[in-house]
Amino acid sequence: MPFPPMSSSVPVGALVGWMLLLTAKHVVADFFLQNAWMAQGKDQKTGWALPLLVHCLIHLVLTTLLLLIVAPRFWFVGLIDFAIHITIDRAKGLCVSTFSVTPEHQWFWWLIGIDQALHHLTGFGLSIFMAANG
Repeated sequence: MPFPPMSSSVPVGALVGWMLLLTAKHVVADFFLQNAWMAQGKDQKTGWALPLLVHCLIHLVLTTLLLLIVAPRFWFVGLIDFAIHITIDRAKGLCVSTFSVTPEHQWFWWLIGIDQALHHLTGFGLSIFMAANG
């Protein structure tokens, strides 16, 4: 059975464009610019604040620069991305440190998957906002 026709008040081209830009930014910030000190440090029981802050500031800077180049009127979206990113990563870090989750544990990979899904949903939500208000 085919899906019923869907209407949208969000321009699809703009939505896809924003999703591609924010996804590329996320890959760069989370995988190319995040080092072991940040990745492991932000999940520790103590000493997590600085690695987490540095990691999320990288997201803030990249998102804000991207927006200042492409659509300066959305400069504040970098702050929203930062706030959501730091919240998601801290929640994951709390789970990892509280339950002593290591890469050998199945929960570690579940947490990574949930973390990444939430970050991509954040990008999707921000993309909808910018596409609808562009």
